[in-house]
Amino acid sequence: MPDIPHGDPSTIRYYHAHLYYADAAGLAEARRVAEAAAARFELKVGRFHERPVGPHPLWSCQLSFAADRFGEIVPWLALNRGELDVFVHVGTGDDLFDHTQGAMWLGHSHALNLDAFSDAT
Repeated sequence: MPDIPHGDPSTIRYYHAHLYYADAAGLAEARRVAEAAAARFELKVGRFHERPVGPHPLWSCQLSFAADRFGEIVPWLALNRGELDVFVHVGTGDDLFDHTQGAMWLGHSHALNLDAFSDAT
């Protein structure tokens, strides 16, 4: 695990917001939200997974954005996520920390598969 001073916000290099869905209807909603976010903000839309990937227990799509954009993107997601649950986490280089202590949920929370991180085993 990297030696990161977790009390210093300058260690946050980026944020990820993972849009969670479980079926074709949710996938369509995730595409709608991601397209609207990309049209409005400077962010990168990742692949739309139709199976659980990494620590994520549901199908998901990742939105990546700069740390200084948090204050505009996350409130927008909170108000425009529809029925999707959104997992938001920091990016410090310490994946276990980022996905546990540096995380928040919009909507319902879901248990992550922390075995996906070598530090968790």
